[in-house]
Amino acid sequence: MNDIIEKRIGNNIRRLREQAGVTQDYLAAKLQINGCDITRSAVAKIEVGQRHVYPDEIMLIKQILGVSYEQIFAQD
Repeated sequence: MNDIIEKRIGNNIRRLREQAGVTQDYLAAKLQINGCDITRSAVAKIEVGQRHVYPDEIMLIKQILGVSYEQIFAQD
């Protein structure tokens, strides 16, 4: 994936997570409960575009944060 796009998606996830009042630890724990092998550190890396975010993670992040795919993939 393009680095610019990954950073934008990561930034969107961070913004949406913060708007939901959720910590990186909480998000990682909820992802783990739902079967993703992920740590808080990995969530932090996703948010700054240093780690790829996988489709199953995107689906669960959407569900956990109660947001849309459009919000996660927004380009503005």
